[in-house]
Amino acid sequence: MTRRIALLVSYDGTSYAGWQTQRNAVAVQQVIEEGLARLLGRRVPLTGASRTDAGVHAMGQVAHFDTEARIPAHKVSFALNTMLPDDIRVVESFEAPPDFHARFSAAGKVYAYTVVNAPHASAMLGRYSAHCPAALDVERMHRAAQSIVGAHDFSAFMASGGTSKTFVREMKAAQVCKAGDQVSFMVWGTGFLYNMVRILAGTLMLIGQGKLEQDALARAIASGDRLDLGFTAPARGLTLMRVLYPGQEELARAILRQKLLFNHENA
Repeated sequence: MTRRIALLVSYDGTSYAGWQTQRNAVAVQQVIEEGLARLLGRRVPLTGASRTDAGVHAMGQVAHFDTEARIPAHKVSFALNTMLPDDIRVVESFEAPPDFHARFSAAGKVYAYTVVNAPHASAMLGRYSAHCPAALDVERMHRAAQSIVGAHDFSAFMASGGTSKTFVREMKAAQVCKAGDQVSFMVWGTGFLYNMVRILAGTLMLIGQGKLEQDALARAIASGDRLDLGFTAPARGLTLMRVLYPGQEELARAILRQKLLFNHENA
């Protein structure tokens, strides 16, 4: 009997060309599929919920595969992790309903973008954060971020190369927090456009430095013009915190209450 097994996956994206398998580069999906082939004795396709870009990290990516193997679903994570490099971990594995689809069943995502706001970049967090030596007005950034909450046409927030045909997305919550030298931008939405969170993060950094007006995000939503926004922040600062499914709203709120991705004492 064929079973559908879901995986909750965490990875450091530094060494990978993103999630999706590619011809000329190593991707996270490819590495996990190779591990599954060794575990199951045959190759099986793995479907991921989110196509994170090169250098982007994940704490809560979700994927699924189908198998007739009898290995208990909860043991797949333990067996598979012995076949994966240290920078990819299957946090949890479980049997999912036959109609579950990692991508199409998803109801939203939470992302975090981390900035080290100090004269010098962090030796400890350099792989997981952008660096901004100029002082940031975090309260100003937080106020600006509230303008994206709600359902809007975010066509100005998609980088060239994006393939989305529709641009309306709903942001459930957005916040900017600071502890020590670490500034964190977190956003919970039903969906995102190509490079949208990195464009938001780059724009917020400019708002925090006073180089853009506090209403820059609202203006860009109204104009639909990418030129009204700031730069696309580096991939290394972005982490997919969790892919969400129906009924997981409280999980999203718990992630937002966490506020910072890293303990600021280690920043």
